Amino acid sequence: MELDRDLCSLQETRNLVRAARIAQEVLKDFTQEQVDHIIDMMREAGEANAARLAMMAVSETGMGNYNDKCFKNYFASRTLYDFIKPMKTVGIIREDREQKLWEIAEPVGVIAGIVPTTNPTSTVIYKAMIALKSRNAIVFSPHPSAVRCTNEAAKIMHQAAVAAGAPEGVIGCIMNVSMGATNELMKHPSVAMILATGGSALVKAAYSSGKPALGVGPGNVPAFVERSADLATAAEYIVMGKTFDNGTICASEQAIVAEECIADELITHLRRQGAHFLDPEEVAKVSQVVMLPKGGVNPKVVGKESKFIAQLAGINIPDQTRCLVAPLAGVGPQWPLSYEKLTTVLGFYRVADWHEGCDRCFQLLEAGGVGHSLAMHSNNVEIIREFALKKPVNRLLVNTPAAMGGVGATTGLAPSFTLGCGTWAGSSVSENVTPLHLLNIKRVAWHQGMPERKPVEPINPTGSSERAQQQNQAQRPQVDAQLVREIINQVMQHLNGMKC
Repeated sequence: MELDRDLCSLQETRNLVRAARIAQEVLKDFTQEQVDHIIDMMREAGEANAARLAMMAVSETGMGNYNDKCFKNYFASRTLYDFIKPMKTVGIIREDREQKLWEIAEPVGVIAGIVPTTNPTSTVIYKAMIALKSRNAIVFSPHPSAVRCTNEAAKIMHQAAVAAGAPEGVIGCIMNVSMGATNELMKHPSVAMILATGGSALVKAAYSSGKPALGVGPGNVPAFVERSADLATAAEYIVMGKTFDNGTICASEQAIVAEECIADELITHLRRQGAHFLDPEEVAKVSQVVMLPKGGVNPKVVGKESKFIAQLAGINIPDQTRCLVAPLAGVGPQWPLSYEKLTTVLGFYRVADWHEGCDRCFQLLEAGGVGHSLAMHSNNVEIIREFALKKPVNRLLVNTPAAMGGVGATTGLAPSFTLGCGTWAGSSVSENVTPLHLLNIKRVAWHQGMPERKPVEPINPTGSSERAQQQNQAQRPQVDAQLVREIINQVMQHLNGMKC
């Protein structure tokens, strides 16, 4: 008898969670040395399979490009490992002798890892490594269009971890993917936390599951170019960031906001980098194929090269074109390309000065990227400070490609593929997620003495009542008897005068 596919996916999910729970009970007692050895072996496996997993991801999803996916897999393996290697995640991780405090790390338990189709293999490597570094087990739910490559990445990480001494089942991945299976994973009683990377609806579902969740909001990252910027470098980095893996990273640039006085020169540099500026008719055609009528990006163009989008829109572009740039006059439904586009298309705005640029960037963020990131190309520290103080973003990326800077590849931010957006975007975390976000921290606090008490006057109910009466009498206004008599006489005279 053939079993119902949905029932199979639910049972598979429950089996994976059960195995992960058993494995985590063993893993939680590992020493720091054992944990670090496991992470090192996972790093080695991720590096060794970076190219193969990249090819599988591009082939299965049709998104991004092979070279950049290779880099992302390597980044999630080696760069992440170098960053988390010195972290203490077992036992007493901090002693404050002055305050007489100990901080003790405890794992949260089993984690549900939601994986996007845009970064399927690199996200698995990253989440598996930060989960095990903090002695947690993890079960992944792949996107339906990236099941094979996601499962392969999870399998490689699991095999490396087990070979290094981790218990079987510590990393799992759903093969029979369904929405029911994902919901079952997020709401399962044995799942302690959700790491959600994906579309807005899925992230919202994670936060609505009743479990602690660390999620990512949409980007719609503006790139403001101020007059003091190195325009050639700014153009190079903006095109580099936008075209990195064909725009699939949520921190990638979505619109350029340029001061009028340098806009034409910037356009010249952008064209040298392979940016093709669209005329009004081309903007309308590209808008129709990139954005859906009811809002949101068309899945057919996500992670695609500009040549593919141009053919879909029926326009001709030079062979060397790397990205399409649409000059826009405003933000909102009337200008569909003013919203987030996880592909090789940019908006372009001219502004009179940095004050107007600040306002335009705010409009773009409010349209769908609040809390995420903003790129800025400037050498004026005072203006950078103004943007940092006033903009509702948790990452202001200065003079760097936003896509790489946001994830910590070209900046000092923590290497991460889960970029918190804070309460502005309904997220519980505002920074790049690391193993330290996947720990419960216990604290041991010693007695340090009794606090000083200020002497107080004893309460006497009778005396208190007498004082209150005295205060009321003191506050009561004094009546002038002579004035009262004069007023009465005037009133009586007035009444006598009215008698017939």
